[in-house]
Amino acid sequence: MATKNANARAKNGKKKPGIVGLDKQIVATNRRARRDFDILDVYECGIVLRGSEVKSLRDSQVQVNEAYGRIDDGEMWLIGLNISPYASTGSASFGHVPDRHRKLLLHRTELNRIDARLQRERLALVTLSLYFINGRAKVEMGLARGKREFDRRQDIARRDADREAERAMSRANHGSR
Repeated sequence: MATKNANARAKNGKKKPGIVGLDKQIVATNRRARRDFDILDVYECGIVLRGSEVKSLRDSQVQVNEAYGRIDDGEMWLIGLNISPYASTGSASFGHVPDRHRKLLLHRTELNRIDARLQRERLALVTLSLYFINGRAKVEMGLARGKREFDRRQDIARRDADREAERAMSRANHGSR
């Protein structure tokens, strides 16, 4: 019966539930993280939020640049994520603390794997992006190693060389017509 309802919804023009109909709405990204770190692994985590925090996220009232993850007592916490108070909240009692530590939701096996790598290697947990998938807030966390100054310069030189090669190819293709 559930599949019959799903097929009926698909015929009515609404999206199918499940992987086929993923609706990803990006709220915020941390572009500095990819510039300053080599991202080794990426994990998608759920996040525990209050109602007013969800409303603020939907209005993109969030800053992820300084946010990072930490594992304490077998739980992963997101520290430094600033979610501004929702503007339409009437009283302060219904609002939220903008800089509170927020719990991240992961499977136990993933959490143990991340914790083991953090203890074994010199890595950091950085926030890459924050988004909604099918109405649920998710955080993309990266297991990262810090880049040195010469690594950044090499990346810039490689990007410039690729861009120049692309322009040369474009000029050659346009000139042959």
